[in-house]
Amino acid sequence: AWCCLVMVAVSTFVGASTTIPSLTLRPSSTWSSSRRQLIDLRGGGGGGGGGGTLRLGVRDSVMIAHSFSGAEFGPAQQLHGATYTVDVEWVANELCPGPNWVIDIGVASSILSEVLALYNFKNLNELFPEENTTTEFMCMQIHKEISRRVRDKFSGQLSVKLWESHKAWASFEGAI
Repeated sequence: AWCCLVMVAVSTFVGASTTIPSLTLRPSSTWSSSRRQLIDLRGGGGGGGGGGTLRLGVRDSVMIAHSFSGAEFGPAQQLHGATYTVDVEWVANELCPGPNWVIDIGVASSILSEVLALYNFKNLNELFPEENTTTEFMCMQIHKEISRRVRDKFSGQLSVKLWESHKAWASFEGAI
């Protein structure tokens, strides 16, 4: 089974004590804002962590061409290209026992690359002739393709975010 060691960087704690599930942190005169302490949140036996949500993210990019149907799309009705930055987050409530990860980061990166290769340097109008291949639509397609590949190996949520630019993005999140 696939399942990243979760560490938290602790800068400064002010006050009596801070409690994180399965871990209590107390201020110490040896800690300062310039010094960072790493605290292991495995909760003793690994495979858990105390009720929070764990996320592992990977990023890649894909270059596509497409056009849209409908007057509401204005000049985007003409064939044009886009380079999307694609962020995928694997979300779980606990770590996989043994390796103490949400999913192997190398496997997550490979799966994303494999899925994006289906669309890279392609005209999406040819792949989806009956659809307007909006950013939202492509988020759902990428989610579907990743889910199909890991359904029997990963249990949790998967979030796919496509960045059109530094100002605009769309995302889709759903269970695997």
